[in-house]
Amino acid sequence: MSGMDKRFLVDQLIERLRSSAQVALHASESAATEARDGATPAEKREDARAAIEFGSLARAQSRRAQKTIGEVDTLTTFRPEPWPSGRPIGVGAIVEVEDAESGEGRTFFLAPVGAGVSLTGPGGDGFLSVVTPMSPIGKAVLGRRTSDVIDVTVEGDVREWTITWVG
Repeated sequence: MSGMDKRFLVDQLIERLRSSAQVALHASESAATEARDGATPAEKREDARAAIEFGSLARAQSRRAQKTIGEVDTLTTFRPEPWPSGRPIGVGAIVEVEDAESGEGRTFFLAPVGAGVSLTGPGGDGFLSVVTPMSPIGKAVLGRRTSDVIDVTVEGDVREWTITWVG
């Protein structure tokens, strides 16, 4: 992963988030249409709950879309630079860790938004998970350096990871 063009990662993250926003907007529109037109007047009188539920779903999907659009706006000005050797981990760093127990490695991209999105390196070179400073993993690595050991809770299990590379 060394020397990776981080702009490639940011552009890929923007595209994934835009796609997610489109899906949410479409779901919002579909739910709003169903709430408005989905039942006959007699059915609506009998079961007003269905219209209320579809209306709530439409509002929730709309909020999700607006949040994601805001995240895309944040990323358009995000310009992560190469990470100097020895610098403490911060937003914009790519962090590789190794699980002390299994020896398995993982790679994270610490971004301001987009937690949970999986990205691929240029040319399909490896997979990275996006973490944010607010996520448990982001909080654990923030301010740390290569060779530091961190404890992270993953799916209810505490894991000990060694930071093997930062770039």
